[in-house]
Amino acid sequence: MLSPTLTEGLERYEIGPKLRVLRLKKKMGLVELGKHTALSAALLSKIERGRLFPTLPTLLRISLVFGVGLEYFFNEARHKPTVAVVRKTERVRFPEHPEGRSSYSFECLDYPAPERKMNAFYVEFEPVEAGSVPPHSHSGAEVLYVLQGQVAVTYEGVDHELKAGDSMYFDSGRPHAYRRTGRTPAAAIVVTTA
Repeated sequence: MLSPTLTEGLERYEIGPKLRVLRLKKKMGLVELGKHTALSAALLSKIERGRLFPTLPTLLRISLVFGVGLEYFFNEARHKPTVAVVRKTERVRFPEHPEGRSSYSFECLDYPAPERKMNAFYVEFEPVEAGSVPPHSHSGAEVLYVLQGQVAVTYEGVDHELKAGDSMYFDSGRPHAYRRTGRTPAAAIVVTTA
């Protein structure tokens, strides 16, 4: 149990409310966040409500899911420009779905930057059958730029075939899914608004 002084000091950072804002911004439930972090929904709920302060490894797991650095939870108002460099060796790869078949895996390209206005990802696509990938949606807009291979973006039930050098912009609040369509590896840069 923490002393009143430590509790008061940690409460000042409002870690729980910051976590809740990130989760709701991504329209993610506690159970879904639990699947991505391997933490229970009950534990995450306690953190959000300020009933429990997470350890740094726990907070790091959470921050990686949302593409933010640990400093996001400890920064107060910022008054200087944000600059963040992410080395290839520092990136962590995540599957689209932590359990089950994924049509792609991704690496966050900007996770150390606090208070981002967009999120950038390097994505590698897997070959899957058309219609086998459930569509998803999230608030904001999205731009996909194909670096190599061929990718089909299914947007509201319509397939859009993209090749290396092609790009696509769309309202990501509408159902969409991705899959590799060619025999060669496929990769893209995906940018979403926060």
